[in-house]
Amino acid sequence: MTTALITGSTAGIGAAFARRLAADGHNLVLVARDTKRLREQATELHDRHGIEAEVLTADLATDDGIETVARRLADRKNPVDLLINNAGFGNKGRYLDVAMADELRMLKVHCEAVLRLTSAATEAMRERGRGGVVNVASVAAFVPRGTYGASKAWVVQFTQGAARDLAGSGVRLMALCPGFVRTEFHDRAGMGTDNIPSWMWLDADKLVTAALADLARGRSVSIPDPRYKALMGVVKVVPRGLLGGITSKTGRKYGPQQ
Repeated sequence: MTTALITGSTAGIGAAFARRLAADGHNLVLVARDTKRLREQATELHDRHGIEAEVLTADLATDDGIETVARRLADRKNPVDLLINNAGFGNKGRYLDVAMADELRMLKVHCEAVLRLTSAATEAMRERGRGGVVNVASVAAFVPRGTYGASKAWVVQFTQGAARDLAGSGVRLMALCPGFVRTEFHDRAGMGTDNIPSWMWLDADKLVTAALADLARGRSVSIPDPRYKALMGVVKVVPRGLLGGITSKTGRKYGPQQ
């Protein structure tokens, strides 16, 4: 059996990855801040699929939390074969409306934790000549839309660069860029979603199926839905100045409401 480590595993996309990988027979290391929810999740997946599910409580907005997970990823005796860097959150409000401490906390989770955990995992994977990393970004990475999008753009660029540097090593890296997904993400941030059209919502389980297929194909970036692929195709040809105005207007129309 191979082992997958998933950060932010108890809800949303992380929980969908846990369900799918457990069903496929992978042992799991489940990482989140809530020990009670982690233990309930581990018990359910073990009882349903007969896999081993290890619980690792860590807050990736702290150095101690990142180091705890990095040490597990670096464990050569109990290797991790697949890392899903999924933990993340959004801040409610426009630039300068959000407290600097909250912005820095987001960068810690989205950028520093992804860098340090990816590095810990891929170093061990390169030694074995096999392994994979999925860094969950967002289609927000491709449009000029606030600090959340900027942090996810970093994830995409970092992942693509690392994938090129590790080409031929047996280690695959991929940035996963979904659109709106029905999860706890918006509720936790206090963001309303009633104004988002139904066609823009993605199903987390279908998203994971598409993402794992793209990872198997060796893609370094995955936009796992035809609707968002089409939208991102338009983004590529729209001038950046015009795009900024469009995304600002659509953000006010379809994004979080104050």
